[in-house]
Amino acid sequence: MTQEEARQRIAALSDELERHNYNYYILAKPTISDYEFDMKLEELARLEREFPEFLSPSSPTQRVGGGITKEFKSVKHRYPMLSLSNSYSKEDIEEFINRIKKSIDEEVEFCCELKFDGLSISLQYENGVLVRAVTRGDGMQGDDVTTNVKTIRTVPLKLHGDFPPFFEMRGEIVMPFESFDRLNEERVAQGDDLFANPRNAAAGTLKLQDSKEVARRRLDNYCYYMMMDDLVDRYQTHYESLMAARKWGFNISNFIALCKTIDEIFEFIDYWDVKRHELPFAIDGIVLKVNRYDQQQTLGYTAKSPKWAIAYKFKAEEVETELKSVDFQVGRHGTITPVANLSPVLLAGTTVKRATLNNEDFIKQFDLHYGDTVTVVKGGEIIPKIIGINFDKRQAEAMPVKFARTCPACGTELIQHEGEAAWYCPNTMGCPPQVKGRIEHFIGRKAMNIESLGEGKIELLYDEGLIKDVADLYSLTYDRLFGLAKEIPILDENGIETGKSRKVSFKEKTAQNIIDALEKSKSVPFERVLFALGIRNVGEVVAKTIVAEYHDIDAIMKASVEDLSAINTVGEVIALSVKQFFGNPINLDIVARLRAAGLQFAKSDNNTSALSQVLAGKTFVVSGVFTNYSRDGIKEAIEAHGGKNVSSISSKTDYVLAGDKMGPEKRKKAESLGIPIISEEDFEKMIGEEKDTAVPSESENVQLSLF
Repeated sequence: MTQEEARQRIAALSDELERHNYNYYILAKPTISDYEFDMKLEELARLEREFPEFLSPSSPTQRVGGGITKEFKSVKHRYPMLSLSNSYSKEDIEEFINRIKKSIDEEVEFCCELKFDGLSISLQYENGVLVRAVTRGDGMQGDDVTTNVKTIRTVPLKLHGDFPPFFEMRGEIVMPFESFDRLNEERVAQGDDLFANPRNAAAGTLKLQDSKEVARRRLDNYCYYMMMDDLVDRYQTHYESLMAARKWGFNISNFIALCKTIDEIFEFIDYWDVKRHELPFAIDGIVLKVNRYDQQQTLGYTAKSPKWAIAYKFKAEEVETELKSVDFQVGRHGTITPVANLSPVLLAGTTVKRATLNNEDFIKQFDLHYGDTVTVVKGGEIIPKIIGINFDKRQAEAMPVKFARTCPACGTELIQHEGEAAWYCPNTMGCPPQVKGRIEHFIGRKAMNIESLGEGKIELLYDEGLIKDVADLYSLTYDRLFGLAKEIPILDENGIETGKSRKVSFKEKTAQNIIDALEKSKSVPFERVLFALGIRNVGEVVAKTIVAEYHDIDAIMKASVEDLSAINTVGEVIALSVKQFFGNPINLDIVARLRAAGLQFAKSDNNTSALSQVLAGKTFVVSGVFTNYSRDGIKEAIEAHGGKNVSSISSKTDYVLAGDKMGPEKRKKAESLGIPIISEEDFEKMIGEEKDTAVPSESENVQLSLF
């Protein structure tokens, strides 16, 4: 075959396979068998190997994956990805519609769509070819995941029809229930932990380094919004643009309705509130958008959301099931948490077998008895919780649930602190779940960030007697790790053993990675080391605040309760926790061994991240969401200019930095104390970085995207 013949055959096969892919995945009308498709794909792959100069990034062969991505590059969005305002009642929808009709004199038509429960993606096309796929990130920038997105069959690599030279489509990547169930079955067989729900599975899959594994998991994508500079000149309505995108090859949901009245909108909502359980993928609500683009422009935007769209969130699904028994779990601080074991029941797409009971007061409040028929919901569609009892179904001989009085792990008699509902195991140094919990906290991402020690390895090291506290980690050697192995029970998404196990082992690479990670952790700054120690009530922000006042561990240990309490946001409770921690000889020994191992126990004078001192001496409480910063990003900006972040408002707080959806209680407290509440724009003026492009005015012809 000559080069020209190869070029022509590759082009013909590519066009034919894309057409068949569109027929199969978008139209659901295949015109050839799977075998014929595979044979043509195999021929194309062979020709591309023989004539690599004709391999195109948009070739159908690129969907099978195979590329390895070591790092996902951060990319700034050309069009910011905004959020939608959420509503949870029909009254909210009525208010939304009435507000629009006050601004728009003429008839308003609404485009009603499903709210997919997945993760948002931005797809960029140049001359009909997919050139970039970017996650939402913080709305201003996200991660480039193009290689992985190309494996999704419902994302067109090459368009057909009358498409513009450059535009973006926004969509939602989901994992269908069939793919989710198959993936979890495979993970059980392979000895891996299970995914809790399809949304988490889709998010984890999209950030895998191996695109071949991404392809194998069969993600799906639905597009719902188009952006381009001249969008309003090309189309009159949102619905019209979606129908055009469908013709070009995009997967647009068939479940869209154009509604002109409130009754029509509610009919659509009510229908899908019931029928959503019959869909092959998860949805968590309905999205309403004003259909005409000129009316969208008239309505405009808030700082974070369009005024012409809203999301109606379905109420959490409720089911009844039987309370079989109650387990008592031990946390790293010794807190005893009761957990209900339930008769398995399908709830919001997953099988629920367990639910938290919070504490003893919760059990008494509901008067729980073994064998009770309980009503269960998923908080935030993720965490199961009991919200009621069907007393009509209670058996006469049912026994009440009694809270444990001894530790289920070590047998120590439990204690209860005055004024607290929780019960604790006081055997801090000898209770296995507490010891392992503290070590797991120590190696966490926001603490020492020793990633290589996750996935059951702490349990193995503890059970083998190699570690009994966090300082023992730094006594580990390659020779002591290499060759260790143990079968660890696999738990399902509800924390119940599946009856299968996985083998945790320390091979050459694993052992060396752990040693390297431990060595790297010795450069972690002091405030994170203090947080990693796991002192009760000392979180990230408090640890930073204490280190800012007392620059080394010796000064902190010498400080009195009165001295520590005087630090803004610390207070007496936290100060007592710190003094009690360092008053324990065992903890002092651990600190001494960690210091000898080379960890940072003093604040570094080399503050390379400081940009200025314009906020020096000022304390900030951050609340809400922001346009130009993530929550962590705006806190970092405060510290980079000399300010301090605190977690709660007090009379010593200088400013409350308020974003969209600021907590009403924080606003109320700030106003009662006379604390100035400043906006993101006010903050940018303070640090000399005022932005002038964050939010378009209503008259500007700027296209923004949702989610």
